Amino acid sequence: MYFDLVDRLKQHLDNDPIVNTTSKGDIFKIDLSKNSIFPICHILVNNVTLEGQVTRYSVSVIAMDLVDFSKTEGDAYEGNNNEAYVLNTQLQVLNRMSEMLRRGELMADGFHLDGNPTCEPFTDRFENVVAGWTMSCDILTFNDMTIC
Repeated sequence: MYFDLVDRLKQHLDNDPIVNTTSKGDIFKIDLSKNSIFPICHILVNNVTLEGQVTRYSVSVIAMDLVDFSKTEGDAYEGNNNEAYVLNTQLQVLNRMSEMLRRGELMADGFHLDGNPTCEPFTDRFENVVAGWTMSCDILTFNDMTIC
């Protein structure tokens, strides 16, 4: 089911109109210096709990984009960059994904959101000036493993 989960999450993110690149695994192995890959979503499976008839995946999805800076100074509220716009659009990507897990196509495909996801904002975490969110959630799938 691991392959099924990450492949289906990737498929969903690849079809999102805001996302340009989807990846998984160690984020530090991605060449984040290439501007052409942004906006990017990255899937991490943190751990798995086998709960009898279901398998619980603790998943984090990082949604991020480059922050652009203007040559003009800007005011104290808006600043001279689009960080607020990036945070807004990337949160929408994660919100759409969580709703698809809660009551949409991902749920219909057997991937069920358990509880409420949490989203933590970040800025400038990587080598480029980027901003975005890390969504953490638990996804349940049916465990079809037999004891025979």
